[in-house]
Amino acid sequence: SPAAPALLTGLLMSRLAVLTRAARVPFRPVKWQDRWMNSQYKSDYGKFRLTAGKFYGDVVRDKGLQTSENSKFYAISSRFKPFSNKGRSLVIQYTVKHEQKIDCGGGYVKIFSSNLDQKNMSGDSQYYIMFGPDICGSETKKVHVILNYKSKPHPMKKRIRCKVDGFTHLYTLILRPDQTYEVKIDNEIIESGNLEDDWDFLPPRKINDPTAKKPKDWDDDWDEPEYILDTTAEKPEDWDNATNGEWQPPMIKNPLYRGQWKPRKIDNPNYKGVWPCPQIENPNYSPDFSIYSYENISIIGLDLWQVRAGTIFDNFLITDDEQYAEDFGDDTWGETKVMDELFTHPSPIMSALCNFCPGDSFPSGC
Repeated sequence: SPAAPALLTGLLMSRLAVLTRAARVPFRPVKWQDRWMNSQYKSDYGKFRLTAGKFYGDVVRDKGLQTSENSKFYAISSRFKPFSNKGRSLVIQYTVKHEQKIDCGGGYVKIFSSNLDQKNMSGDSQYYIMFGPDICGSETKKVHVILNYKSKPHPMKKRIRCKVDGFTHLYTLILRPDQTYEVKIDNEIIESGNLEDDWDFLPPRKINDPTAKKPKDWDDDWDEPEYILDTTAEKPEDWDNATNGEWQPPMIKNPLYRGQWKPRKIDNPNYKGVWPCPQIENPNYSPDFSIYSYENISIIGLDLWQVRAGTIFDNFLITDDEQYAEDFGDDTWGETKVMDELFTHPSPIMSALCNFCPGDSFPSGC
């Protein structure tokens, strides 16, 4: 069936776009507070503010939602017209900048159904998809890809390392009707594969045959090692074992003592390794070709904990057009990336420009 009419909503600076192939609508400048709702589930949630941060390419274009208070939980969400991705790809994309050099905190987004009570959104709220970077200490530096299936969250079995610097990075998740997926960082494919293979959604296709029995002559006893004693070996005639007699003055090491004699080892001719149980088709396995799809997708949210605040989220995009998402990323993150690098690693030419054009023409600290 043809794609549903597109909905594209825009936030002044903190941009959110939801669209299908059917239409292209330019962003509408509106107050970001009119598009995003803070949760009231807790009274001490951290506050978001709109800013381009300490360094940026364009003071207006690069403004995004920034966490502003240390050691706080954050919960905010934005609603759009419900849709289903059945029969088409689902692309979720946004940018994250940890300009505070985050030590512990989330940078991921969550996708919800239209049933979510936004005023009471919390970490316990059921979500469809959780996607994006999570950093805490030296151990946790990963990209979450958690997909809800039959009301249960399923984390990805593969580990994907996230970016840990202070630059702006573009994160993209693609789910396709053929049950394949891609994860991109900065418009480059980092991981891909099959949903059924890389998540534990379904029982395994094959299981061990419960009727199979290990052959009696199968040698896999760990007490019978791979190497056994050479029973044909003989004790050397000059081998001497030390013995104790009557008390004598303090003894010294007997230079002739060699310890207990042990035969040398040879390969065990009977060792076959661990017995591989034959496998059969799992009678409990039933394929599901709708794992990729969700109904009434309607809300994107940030449900986070951050020890050190300062992360900036921007350029949120939900679409079914993979090429549009890539182009959108190049047009937004691509331009920001260039300026990020120029102003954090300025060349002599850029330094001269900063000195020649002071003021608002360049970001503070130029």
